[in-house]
Amino acid sequence: MNRIIDFVLENRLLVTVFGVIVLAAGFISYNKLPIDAFPDVSPSLVQVFTITEGLAPEEVEKYVTFPIETAMNGLPNVENIRSVSNFGLSVVNIYFEDETDIYFARQVVNERLQEARQQIPEGFGEPQLGPISTGMGMVLFYYLDDTTGKYSLEELRTMQDWIIKYQLQTVPGVTEVLGIGGYEKQFHVVVDPIALLKYNLAVNDLVEIIKRNNLNVGASFIEKNSEEFLVRSVGLATKIDDLENIVVQSEDGTPVYLHQVADINIGGSIRRGLQTKNGIEEIVAAQVIKLFGTNSSAVINSVENKMIEINKTLPEGIKIVPYYEQKSLVEASVNTVTNALLQGIVLVAVILILFLGSIRPSVVVALSIPYSVLFAFIGMEYFNLSINLMSFGGLAIAIGMMVDGSIVLVENIDRIIKDASPSDNLLQKISKASKEVVRPIIFSIIIIITVFIPLFTLQGVEGKTFRPLAYTITLAMFGSLIFTLTLAPVLSSLLMKLKIKKNSENKLPQETYFIKFLMKVYDKTLCFFIKHRFAAMLLGFIFIITGLYIYPKLGSEFTPQLNEGTLIVKLTMAPSISLEESKRTTMLVEKRIMGIPEIEKTVTRIG
Repeated sequence: MNRIIDFVLENRLLVTVFGVIVLAAGFISYNKLPIDAFPDVSPSLVQVFTITEGLAPEEVEKYVTFPIETAMNGLPNVENIRSVSNFGLSVVNIYFEDETDIYFARQVVNERLQEARQQIPEGFGEPQLGPISTGMGMVLFYYLDDTTGKYSLEELRTMQDWIIKYQLQTVPGVTEVLGIGGYEKQFHVVVDPIALLKYNLAVNDLVEIIKRNNLNVGASFIEKNSEEFLVRSVGLATKIDDLENIVVQSEDGTPVYLHQVADINIGGSIRRGLQTKNGIEEIVAAQVIKLFGTNSSAVINSVENKMIEINKTLPEGIKIVPYYEQKSLVEASVNTVTNALLQGIVLVAVILILFLGSIRPSVVVALSIPYSVLFAFIGMEYFNLSINLMSFGGLAIAIGMMVDGSIVLVENIDRIIKDASPSDNLLQKISKASKEVVRPIIFSIIIIITVFIPLFTLQGVEGKTFRPLAYTITLAMFGSLIFTLTLAPVLSSLLMKLKIKKNSENKLPQETYFIKFLMKVYDKTLCFFIKHRFAAMLLGFIFIITGLYIYPKLGSEFTPQLNEGTLIVKLTMAPSISLEESKRTTMLVEKRIMGIPEIEKTVTRIG
């Protein structure tokens, strides 16, 4: 260990350059780190969705969910498989071990889906993988505001699904944009049973005829006059007339058209959910889901900028209005901890000046804080950690501990160089002072790091929540140890000077007025309790009893509550309630809530 001090003082320029490189690398790493409000505690999950039109939950379970579940058995690293079978929808959740790569998990699930598809009857739906995201991935919600009132819900939903969605998906970091509300635009063929009977047709006949006629077909090409002409049949229906003029049968050489046996119109699809606003109207809304592992704050900023561009291209009176985004929560969380970090740095610097009694030693010690923090950022990038409430909180907690080693070393250097003789050499004094305390400094920092090792052993949600805190504290303490052993002696040699003692008496260095005051108070207090030992024991006993009495009344919670300015109100209704009745009840509740003066807006999702 003494050799480290000798090497550092002999190669001060090299050590200084190394320190500058660490600082620069720390700044670069900081700019690369993703920013989130909290650590993502979501499990490694792959979802399989299957839309099964018109099937009851029992049939969905039997013909769709069960084949998918059984196909997933035996996949590597799978912890659990759960499923939900609803009317018209099957959702299978495959949970993998926490350290499993999400792309590997999706690959093996997709391979097994090929087997499952063979077991699902034709027409019962096509299984699809869910988005590459987690429970923390829904970073922004928005709705379409129609100030003109001339656009129907079908038209608004069409804008959302065919214009806005695809443009937002071009934003880096966006994996999916899920729309809700309004109606998906469809052609409706309303069959006349009497006309079908008249022409001896069945509904299935019409379905097959429409399928065969509603497509474009290529037929190679022909050559004429040294030119090639593509031959194709254009039959894809784009308007009502295209469907009305489909020939369904020939009656004595006379064609029977679809409009003779059915009415064709444009309408909305059967829906299982909707969205309302302020208890006044239905709206078309959507949620933006970010890609797993991307920077939430950066994705939200990019999406908001893209929305500004899209708004310029939408019809007059139509505007995208975000009503919830995680950026505010992320910024509030990070700013809170950042302010605490800065306040801690200032307080530490003030206390150092008060106790050390000199600005130069205080500057050397204070520099260990930014060095340790930036060193921690390098480690955070290496371990794929994000900036969040827990990781930044770890740095705030470690501020006082970061300077411990530097304080001991610099204070000892300051003590020794204040008692120098004319023949003494500054570097020799610094070397001697550093070697005296280097061993206990290393041991003390290792002990501090050891305290946080149990946090690395936590599993599940607890592990994902508190491991970032343990990582940042450990990394910062390693950074402070490196600073203490390398830069602290070098900076001391540059900023501090020998103070030649005026006489040969071996006197202790002069203490500051603040230290003198504290020592005076402490001396009187110590003398009092030495004389009255029973009082000291009684006081300690009272503190212990008081703590034991108060502790059970403190209560406990997993994480502190945060006030982000929004409230979530959940309404639970009978499972058999219709969508329209749910809408009516919800809008009544919204109107009552909007009657509260402090409420600006309410948006509700049903289904």
